[in-house]
This record gives sequence, structure tokens and C-alpha cells, in this order.
Amino acid sequence: MKKPYQIDAQRAVKQLEAMAAEGNPAVQMVLPMAEMVGWLREGVGALIRQAGLRVMELLMEEEVRERVGERSQPRPDRTANRWGKERGFCVVMGQKVPIERPRVRTTEDQEVRLGSYEMFHRGEPLTETVWEKLMLGLSTRKYGQAVREFAEAYGLEKSAISEHFIEASREKLKAMMERRLEKVQLCALLIDATPFAGQQMVAALGISQDGRKTILGLRQGATENATVVGELLGDLMNRGLDFSESRLYVLDGGKALLAAVKKHGGEAALIQRCQVHKRRNVLDHLTEAQRPVVAKKLNAAYALEDYATAKQALDTLHRELMELNPSAARSLGEGLEETLTVHRLHVPPQLRKSLASTNVIESAFSIVEQVCANVKRWHGGDQRERWVGSGLLVAEKQFRRVQGHKQIPVLLRELEALAPSKPEVVKRRKAS
Repeated sequence: MKKPYQIDAQRAVKQLEAMAAEGNPAVQMVLPMAEMVGWLREGVGALIRQAGLRVMELLMEEEVRERVGERSQPRPDRTANRWGKERGFCVVMGQKVPIERPRVRTTEDQEVRLGSYEMFHRGEPLTETVWEKLMLGLSTRKYGQAVREFAEAYGLEKSAISEHFIEASREKLKAMMERRLEKVQLCALLIDATPFAGQQMVAALGISQDGRKTILGLRQGATENATVVGELLGDLMNRGLDFSESRLYVLDGGKALLAAVKKHGGEAALIQRCQVHKRRNVLDHLTEAQRPVVAKKLNAAYALEDYATAKQALDTLHRELMELNPSAARSLGEGLEETLTVHRLHVPPQLRKSLASTNVIESAFSIVEQVCANVKRWHGGDQRERWVGSGLLVAEKQFRRVQGHKQIPVLLRELEALAPSKPEVVKRRKAS
């Protein structure tokens, strides 16, 4: 709900627009040549900035003249009077610049808002400018030094910039977390977690049927447990995502993720365990000398197109690892079948490369790390979610369609062939 002063400001702007449309008064500016040359010595930018401030002053004076009439001229129907000036500011290029604003009061002693000043006062969205600059790597401490265009500008102190960023990042996180998903048609949903400033940040990313990628949600937890992931998936369901639709779920292999996805998607959820995580887990059990050979065999097996051939190659490697390092063999065997889901679905090689791992989310998290590099101290509250969410939105702007997106219809046909009947899905959900 808008506050009274916001309503008054909007009303003043509309009155100014109506005044300009009906009477179309002219605003004429005269600048002494010597003064203009003095500004030019500081550069063309200085001339444009100072001339712009003069235009603002003239526009406010013209609005006052239209409201109360000419100075020192009697007017029987006058309903308002000039009331001197006071210090105000306009927002220009993400900074507050002081200006003198004329005051007008009615004959009943009520303040009259000027639509021109309200527009200057509002200016460009200040919080949005701050958010964009900080996302480009500018720190709050150096913000004023980097963006100052007017010597007299203020509101660029570290504390003020932090407040603007908190407001902007909170709004953006809220908008991202409340996106409606009823109309989103996903062929795949990727979920991954990363440790971030002492907490686990779990993110969900959707790949639409045309290959476009979208950040769907984010959750913060002390660990990557079933509760955190369940809340994330539950939130997606509440926002309209249909879990009865068959789709591919690409997970990093954590048991909590698997349990939560199975609970929400049931038979409609086809699990693809991340091949990169599997490779990493297996190699972690081996010595430096053993890793190159095993890594080569793992890569060769996952590169095979035929499911049966790839399964046979991995089974052979599993037997070899039992002789070499049983722990590595057990790591390979755990969930091995689910690392080959994209092979079982006959996903073409180019698209399979995109859907066989959670690299898409990990790539987004790498952008988050770049964005958050200037944060030196982490506090409680929503600071982590705001920064990570902002970084993910920056990554989302850079997303391209997944490699092999033209082959998605092949995946959709396979998913449709394996889809459980809708009544069975509904019955299973009611039973749970």
C-alpha cells in the first residue's frame, strides 16, 4: 500500500504532465558565454552537467509561474503563493546532487508539491544503480570515489551505499523467490549445493524445453540435508511447478537431494547423478600416480554413446578397482546406474554433455564467488542469501541456451514414453 506522501508525489507529477500537455509552455535558458567556457575547461561533461542543473531550476520556476502567476502582479483568483526556497536534491547517475527548490503554499497554508521537483528527486532508481555497480565489482568503500560526477554530490558514503544495496538486493531476491512457475515447461531440473561462507547454499536451476536456463530457487542451511532441499522443492511446488510431469533431475549425488526429489517427483523423476561429482569422488580415494589412468577410463566409459557398452566399461573398471582400491570401487558402484540415465534415455551426445553433470550450476556459483569477492565480513540474517541470490541473477543474465538444445525433442519423447500415468501419480501422492 502506498503512503500518503507517495500518493501526493504521483498526483503532483500527473498535474505537471497535464500542464505541459495543455498549455505547452516554453522554457528558455540563457547562459553567459564566459561561464560556459569556464565549464568547458573542465570538459564537455562538466558543461552538460551544469547546464542540466540550470534546466532543472528553470523547469521548477516555470511550474511555479503556471501555478501562482507572475511575480509582483495582483491576481484575484490566486489560490497559492511563492514561499521562498529551501535546500533539496535531485538524483543524477546514482548520486544525490543538492539543488535549491522553490516552495509554494496554498492560501490555506498547505504545502504544494511540485511535479518537476518530484521527478528530479526521484531521478534514476538509486538502489538499482548501486546494485549494478556492486555487481560489477565496485566496493562500497570506493563507490563514491569511482562514480562521483558532481563535486557537491553526497549520499555516497560507505554506509549509505550499503543501505541502498541491502534494499535493492532484498527486493531482487524476493522477486526471484516468488516467480510463478505454472507456465514454465522444464525438460530438466538441476540441483546442487556449495559451501559458502560457512553455510551450504542449495540452488535449483531449470532448463526449459527450448534450452533456456532459469534460476528457480535458493535455500541456505548449515548442511545439505533433506529438510533444506525439501523446503526448496516444496517452495517450487507452491509456486506452480508440476512435479507430476516427467523430467530429468540432475543431482550432485547427495543422499538428501535424492530423497527429497523422490519424495516430490516419485516415478516421474528420472535421476541423473552428476558424472563429474562421481569422477571426483572416485579419484579422491586414489593416489596421485593412480588417478590419471582411472580418470582416463572413466572419461572413456562416459563418452560411449550406447548404454550397455558404457555400463559394461564401468563394471569392468569397478572390478579392476576392487583389486586396486576397494574404497574407490565402492564409491564408483554407489549409484552407478543413475550416472547413466542420459545414456539410457538415448540423449544425443551434444545434449548429453550438458545434462550429465551439474556444471551449469557450478559455473553460476563461480560467478557468485567473483561477485562476493569484496565482502570481507559475513554477518547473520539474510546477507548470504542476498549476495548469493544477486550473484545468481548476474549469472542468469549471462546464460545462453544449453549446448545441444536443438536435440531436446529427443529427450522429451523418451521422457513421455517413460512417464507414469497421471492417475497413478495422484494416487501415490495421496497415499504419501
